[in-house]
Amino acid sequence: MTRVLVVDDEPQIVRALEMNLRARKYEVDAASDGATALRLAAARPPDVIVLDLGLPDMDGVEVIRKLRGWTRVPVLVLSARHSSDEKVEALDAGADDYVTKPFGMDELLARLRAAVRRAEPVGGDEEDVLVETDAFTVDLARKKVGRGGKDVRLTPTEWHLLEVLVRNTGRLVGQKQLLQEVWGPSYGTESNYLRVYMAQLRRKLETDPSHPKHFITEPGMGYRFER
Repeated sequence: MTRVLVVDDEPQIVRALEMNLRARKYEVDAASDGATALRLAAARPPDVIVLDLGLPDMDGVEVIRKLRGWTRVPVLVLSARHSSDEKVEALDAGADDYVTKPFGMDELLARLRAAVRRAEPVGGDEEDVLVETDAFTVDLARKKVGRGGKDVRLTPTEWHLLEVLVRNTGRLVGQKQLLQEVWGPSYGTESNYLRVYMAQLRRKLETDPSHPKHFITEPGMGYRFER
């Protein structure tokens, strides 16, 4: 059973989420502040976290950064902050998606399901493909990336974006196609998601992130992976 950790200091939102999630057979833990959320995430590891940014003891972005120090669990931000800069800050800290309040429960649940799917392990019928570049290797079967003889830790969303690009080596993948393959069919215009996550992949994998050799931007169109 999928376990969801809901982190929000608004009791009515927590109750609504608990009711809707449990009705769909999710297990639910709840925390009203960042410190409790971090303790629960360690003691009862969730499959996905729904996180409000406006917490009483620390900013939700700080919670994401602390989580990313030791876990790749998908984080779905639920916040009243609407500005593009605040969304980018949360995504850059390691969030997987961002939903603004007020929100539709059906949309939130769909995004939650998509986040969980991105984190699911590869099935046994996955083809055995190892992609090598001069800087890093990508093992598609084992969902592992190596650089300089060490494993590179990617979040589920970073991995999924990398996987789509690698499977289309040398081909332009349009922004809309990338958004829909990685985040889901309801996406198509959130180009800031792609900018943030491509920057993260470049920082982790490119020898010179400011002059990328493998993750190429085609302005206004999309991205291309080159060996």
